Amino acid sequence: MTDPNLTLILATSGLAAVAMVTTAALSGWRGWLALKRQALSAVEPAEAHDFGNAGTRIELADLKERIRKLEAIAAGVDL
Repeated sequence: MTDPNLTLILATSGLAAVAMVTTAALSGWRGWLALKRQALSAVEPAEAHDFGNAGTRIELADLKERIRKLEAIAAGVDL
């Protein structure tokens, strides 16, 4: 049962299997990265929004304050 050829064949087969799994995982990883790059490039940059209007800035500040209060309530903090 200690045939050197059998040991060599099993080691080579195992190495080939690991190489195939690694290649498939790397291919999947690259595909996932390409998908994320595409999704990020489709999103508008934040600078494209016009927040120069004073009314818009006040409204955003009010919404942020409401969110802060709701988070405090959810955390159980007394305001």
